[in-house]
Amino acid sequence: MLDERKGCASQKLAMIHRATFSDELDPRFVYLPLLVCCFATGLTDGTLYNAYGTFVSMQTGNTVFVALGTSGQNNRPYGWARSLTSIGSFIVGCVCFSRFHALIGRGRQRRTVFISFLVQTIFVFLAAAIIQGGLIDGRYPSQRDPADVDFAELAPIALLSFQAAGQIVNSRGLGVSEVPTVVITTLLCDLVSDPNIFAPLTKNPKRNKRAVAFTLTLVGAIIGGFISKVTGLVQNSLWLVAGLKFSITVFWIFCGKEKKA
Repeated sequence: MLDERKGCASQKLAMIHRATFSDELDPRFVYLPLLVCCFATGLTDGTLYNAYGTFVSMQTGNTVFVALGTSGQNNRPYGWARSLTSIGSFIVGCVCFSRFHALIGRGRQRRTVFISFLVQTIFVFLAAAIIQGGLIDGRYPSQRDPADVDFAELAPIALLSFQAAGQIVNSRGLGVSEVPTVVITTLLCDLVSDPNIFAPLTKNPKRNKRAVAFTLTLVGAIIGGFISKVTGLVQNSLWLVAGLKFSITVFWIFCGKEKKA
């Protein structure tokens, strides 16, 4: 009898577990982690651009760097290769994360965003570990000759660009496209062109999210620059980003589910 009761209890726990991870998340709160991602984007790009001369989230600048590289006007040796790696990894990331969403379930399903952010956390952790382990120069400013090219730097750039794609794919899946997390240009355009930009705070939530998203991205980039300057190390900012991503991953476990009418 005791074994039967234990078996029934295990089955019930398994059913609860499956039901929990298949829940649709409460749409009122899913934008909060995306705002944290905006801060993480600023922190990451503000750090990586200073260290390796490329962005890993915002691909507009990288496109210009690649274009300048075709005429030999990129300031860093093989700087175009870093930017091209970032663009390519971001594209691959968008394909993988979007296909994953289509395969595993709807974009606002708990298990979808949980696994997505768990993968993002692991990739940021790996990038930080590569630099921390000394496989590439993580000192800022770099102590090696600018003429020396270390193609090992492409590894953390690729990892960080791939995971950044997960943020914008999740913003679409969660239905919070007004906070793309990796794009400032369209965010600013949508913000200032909003006909109700001066509406009271409670009357225009999308305007509020865009304004906060821009501010957090800017603040993140400023803090990333200061961390690199004060500590002289690139990986410190990345460990902070990894911590933020892990916190978001845990948040999805406890985020409330959508209440059915």
